[in-house]
Amino acid sequence: MIEKFKKWLNNHSITEVECLIPDLGGIARGKILPTKKFIQGLENDSHRLPQSVFIQTILGGYATEDEELPVDVYNPTDIDVILRPDFETIRNVPWYDDPTAQVICDAVNLNGSSVINSSRSVLKKILRLFDEMGYEPIVSPEVEFYLVKPNADSDYPLEVPIGQSGREETGKQAFGIDAVNEFDNLFEDVYNFCEIQNIEIDTINHESGSAQMEINFQHGNPLELADQVFLFKRTLRQAAIKHKLYATFMAKPMENQPGSSLHLHQSLIRKKNKKNVFFSKTSTISNIMKNYIAGLQTFTPVLMPIHAPNINSYRRLFATWDVPRNTNWGLGNRSCGFRIPSNEEHSMRIENRISGADTNPYLVFAANLAAGYLGIKNKLKPTSETKKSVFGKNKSSLPKNVEEAISFFEKNEQINEVFNQKFIRTIAAIRRVENQAYLKVISSWEREYLLLNV
Repeated sequence: MIEKFKKWLNNHSITEVECLIPDLGGIARGKILPTKKFIQGLENDSHRLPQSVFIQTILGGYATEDEELPVDVYNPTDIDVILRPDFETIRNVPWYDDPTAQVICDAVNLNGSSVINSSRSVLKKILRLFDEMGYEPIVSPEVEFYLVKPNADSDYPLEVPIGQSGREETGKQAFGIDAVNEFDNLFEDVYNFCEIQNIEIDTINHESGSAQMEINFQHGNPLELADQVFLFKRTLRQAAIKHKLYATFMAKPMENQPGSSLHLHQSLIRKKNKKNVFFSKTSTISNIMKNYIAGLQTFTPVLMPIHAPNINSYRRLFATWDVPRNTNWGLGNRSCGFRIPSNEEHSMRIENRISGADTNPYLVFAANLAAGYLGIKNKLKPTSETKKSVFGKNKSSLPKNVEEAISFFEKNEQINEVFNQKFIRTIAAIRRVENQAYLKVISSWEREYLLLNV
């Protein structure tokens, strides 16, 4: 494997290598090394990071601010873990002037075992469960985001950017071609950057919000697609900065605007004959697909600390009219949390429309697949199909806030067993630390309505 790295780096005249690893928030962390040092690190297994990287919060703090974690999750001496670069993920970094490579790494402990809280390890564990069943999961993500004006002061609301016409976008421009072309120069760079990195984006379209877009990815292997979404987020942000814009994947970045989601299309292929097991010639929807849907219905509410990882995630779910906040399923019904877009054999799949764009792609793919796996394993039965619109319904099947979500998450025995109880404890601790930090902040709304009135 080292020889493969040497050959690739030499062929591309690479001078620096970025060793990347996604933390539990989906943030790219790691080290930047000269090419020679990178090769030396491969030879003597010396690419390392402190164990604390895998318990970091979105604020840069640590889960241990909430509770003491098991020593194999976090040793208080903050020992090293080893980074093992995955050759299949090496790519050029197209926005730098100097020839630079990036490679995504797996993380292992000093004894050779996988790091429990490594995002890639979590997803790989769930994929192994399907492999043992004889199935191969296929996914296709759709990721929404906003373009906004640069915002140097976080106390000020985000603003809609100026496009090529010189004017701010007004009104709803869902699927507007000219509205996308307002930022044509940016998207030309995005497509070029993605092509260089072998990020297989399919289409782009304008969503309902002002300067809100959606990127669709080609369907494929969940680990490869999670890698691509992880790299795409970084790519888009860098391209936007080049054009003096910000790109944000916040679930609800602006008041009076729609939220941004990560919809995940998912299906199962039988390994031995490559047939879509979600399709039945007699009943269209196979019993396995029904079990899978029931698993999503049962366990998605329990897994909300992954689907809705941030305080802001709940603003999207409960302060936006057209967001599915239910666990209903329906054929073609966009008001349902789980939608079957097509009933044809080659494209039979289920789409989860609940997750926010702010989620970690590795963990949210794992959460969807784990829920489906438990549905199949336990032969769960779904509810009846929802044929009417349930947009705007106040009743929700989902936890209403972070505290409620953590409680469901921690207490579910099957989720603890499938993921690893220590991983569940870490995510719960991180969410509590982040929630407590948020509660310390006094908002402008509170000053506006409470300062002189109470």
